[in-house]
Amino acid sequence: MKLASTRLIAADIKKVVSFYEMVTGQTAEWLAPVFAEIVTPAATLAIGSTETVALFREGSAEPRANRSIILEFQVDDVDTDFARLKGEAEVVHEPKMMPWGNRAAQFRDPEGTLVSLYTPVTDSAKQRFAGR
Repeated sequence: MKLASTRLIAADIKKVVSFYEMVTGQTAEWLAPVFAEIVTPAATLAIGSTETVALFREGSAEPRANRSIILEFQVDDVDTDFARLKGEAEVVHEPKMMPWGNRAAQFRDPEGTLVSLYTPVTDSAKQRFAGR
């Protein structure tokens, strides 16, 4: 089995796609006016408008309702990326060391999803991500 992507449902798909293009530095591929993907070397972030929910089951997902997921992006230097993004998004916390060896900062995307940027700092953290 292969985890193929993580999908967000967005009320304002253009705004959310623009945000993640800014965060990742990647251009989204629009597969339909209501669906886009941002493909990174490690994972794909899919973003669908609320119109796509009806294709599965009406009411099965809703935008702006998520408080249980954190989208995490590994970056070369969390402090540099934090400085670049802090005026563009709601800051949840500034860069700080986490007990598992990463330096991390968190933001909220335009619809409230928690976004974490992190850099492995300790030797054990660096080893965990070597070759990924």
